[in-house]
Amino acid sequence: LDVGCGSGILSFFAVQAGARKVYAVEASSVAKYAEILVLNNKLCDKITVISGKIEEILLPEQVDVIISEPMGYMLFNERMLESYLHAKKWLKPNGMMFPTFSDIHIAPFSDEQLYMEHYTRANFWYQQCFYGVNLSSLRNAAVDEYFRQPIVDTFDIRILMARTVKYTINFIDDKEEDLHRMEIPFVFQLVQSGLIHGLAFWFDVAFVGSVVTIWLSTAPTEPLTHWYQVRCLFQTPLFAKEGETLSGKVLLVSNKRQSYDIQIVAVVDQTGFRSGNMLDLKNPFFRYG
Repeated sequence: LDVGCGSGILSFFAVQAGARKVYAVEASSVAKYAEILVLNNKLCDKITVISGKIEEILLPEQVDVIISEPMGYMLFNERMLESYLHAKKWLKPNGMMFPTFSDIHIAPFSDEQLYMEHYTRANFWYQQCFYGVNLSSLRNAAVDEYFRQPIVDTFDIRILMARTVKYTINFIDDKEEDLHRMEIPFVFQLVQSGLIHGLAFWFDVAFVGSVVTIWLSTAPTEPLTHWYQVRCLFQTPLFAKEGETLSGKVLLVSNKRQSYDIQIVAVVDQTGFRSGNMLDLKNPFFRYG
């Protein structure tokens, strides 16, 4: 079963790997193009394209394996993971899922240039005479709005100020409702002194086969992928010294815009200095390019 098959490329790979039958499910209009590719490649006996949502379609049989590419920015954007987990109702007992589980990694970072760059994006609203109109009353609102945007780009790992905290999603065991609200606590012991400007996020996914496990990583130490990495700025940077601890939580709450609201709370334990932010994962700022 290929969930959200798109053009069907994973379905073709499944047949090449020996699948007797593939059910390729796609909710968008791309399904008709997947059907054209199946027909043109003379695989109608092997691949059946089903147009519809995985939550609504019917299959003629249970499947041995579910495959998908359900990851979005920061892993969770687009909420495709829930459809992937929903598809387990068609999986045979002890069936396999590719990917099998995912680790999301979080670490504090220091990047003065990024912080000031983001802050100055609101300078347009500083103008007191824009064609005779005073815009300055909206500058604070503009700053708040810009800081609600997670930043999609890549970075040098030397900006990271502590070892990462890991949060695991097990696609075999976890349920859809587990993804509606996720609270990720953290305690970072800082390995350098400086200003903490926010938290960096990336993820790895594991494909656990019967013989070998294959990893796909979006870490900043690995070759760049189209997921890049994601950084969430604090509205106010926090100063901390080497050896001090930064504790708090990341709360992800699903919304009706196929994404998540992110709440971050962080405290330097030794000083009580506190910061955080509320962000909208649906509306990232694409800084790469």
